[in-house]
Amino acid sequence: MAITETRSLPPQFVEDLGKDYATQLTGLTSQALDTTKFQPMVAGQDQAQTDAYNLATTQGQGIGAYAPYLTQAGAYGTAAAGLSGPTAYSSFMSPYQQDVIDATMSEYDTQAAKGITGIGLDAAKSGNLGGGREGVMRSEYQNKSDLNRALLQSGMLQQGFQNAQQAANTAFGQQQQLGADQQRMAQLVPNLYGSDVATLQQAGTGQQLQEQQILDQQREANRLAAYEPYERLGYMGAGMGNVMGGAMGQYQSQVTPNQSPLQQAIGIASLGYGAYRGMPGNN
Repeated sequence: MAITETRSLPPQFVEDLGKDYATQLTGLTSQALDTTKFQPMVAGQDQAQTDAYNLATTQGQGIGAYAPYLTQAGAYGTAAAGLSGPTAYSSFMSPYQQDVIDATMSEYDTQAAKGITGIGLDAAKSGNLGGGREGVMRSEYQNKSDLNRALLQSGMLQQGFQNAQQAANTAFGQQQQLGADQQRMAQLVPNLYGSDVATLQQAGTGQQLQEQQILDQQREANRLAAYEPYERLGYMGAGMGNVMGGAMGQYQSQVTPNQSPLQQAIGIASLGYGAYRGMPGNN
């Protein structure tokens, strides 16, 4: 009795390809994947960001930049307060005023004396020298002269006071204005520093984001390079499945006739086992 066993086997080139694939897969998976080259990376702080931080936190610049101006504003305020009192004008009185008054009064007295002399001369010419009329004229002249002298002197004193008062008021206004200017500077300077800080921070952040993009791209490139062998073997395995599915060969074995019952039984068992081995999943 002849028994023929038929099994599907891959061609030799497919078997060789499978062995090569297994060798590559074993070698690749036996080594741990180096993930250090594509760990998340954070871009460092840009120099502009560092400059912005230093500018913002340096005492007297970003922090406390207003302080000197407020101090100066306070000093101007104190000076203005000292110019608002009733005697504030005194420090603005001309130190030469009395000399001017004395010189003016001396000249006035000289001219007044000439007037008295003129009355006597006129009286002598008219023959009334020493008479009552001359005495009346001298008295009237002297009274009027004394009044004018007092008015002249008081006028000069009043003018000096008014000049000093005006100078004090002007100085008071100037001190107030200077104080207000310093207060405005106390607000303006920090704003200017803040603007510089914001500009530097914005520029630095832009550079940092660009650097972060470069790091992210490099990380992704490293990740793809690390996984490339696995992907390549994956494609290779998928291709091999297609090849093996369409390139199966035939293997035949024949049992010679006139076998003993035991031999026949062994042959049948071998055939059944071969069929079982040929089923998917049992190789």
